[in-house]
Amino acid sequence: EHFSPSIYILLAKAGFITTTAALANDKTYLLPEIQFQYAVLYFENIHISRKVKKLLKRDDFELVKNKNLNLVIDNINAFHKESWINEDYKNMLLEIFANNYDNFELQTFELYDKSNSTLIAAEIGYTIGKVYTSLTGFSKREKRYNNWGKLQLILLSNYLQEHDYKFWNLGHACLQYKIDLGSIILKRDAFLEQWLKYTKLL
Repeated sequence: EHFSPSIYILLAKAGFITTTAALANDKTYLLPEIQFQYAVLYFENIHISRKVKKLLKRDDFELVKNKNLNLVIDNINAFHKESWINEDYKNMLLEIFANNYDNFELQTFELYDKSNSTLIAAEIGYTIGKVYTSLTGFSKREKRYNNWGKLQLILLSNYLQEHDYKFWNLGHACLQYKIDLGSIILKRDAFLEQWLKYTKLL
């Protein structure tokens, strides 16, 4: 029940992705989750759809790191009807974001429309060692921004590859977009072996 940055980071380093859970007493708790299977992207496996390739040729977008966490959270909560980023979790993220921790960096990756500076798609995640883990994200539903969510993922993949990340941990293996992106599914033991190898501070 304590939304503690230090506990959150220790759980993250052990391989848990921590969300929240509301129980019958109307109290909300941190919920550490460790999966039976993980979606993992090795960058040589990245798949870029034709529609995203067309978007990449345009010069009307900009991917920005760590610009506006509050705005990203507001958009995520508006996008997801049952968002697990409640006020306590939000305040914890803001505290983590404002401070430096050993071998842990909370990050946002934000995709803006250059023509009007509108935030179109973004996600929150964190880096430990040479691994990036996605927490949650959103993309606008307007027709004019079709596939911009996928564009944000490709641009993020490019960023991670350019900065020598070893793999991208996308967490839950059950969502099709992760497979479409090129992720493979690792069972827990195989995932933790890779996780412990590459999350050490290099």
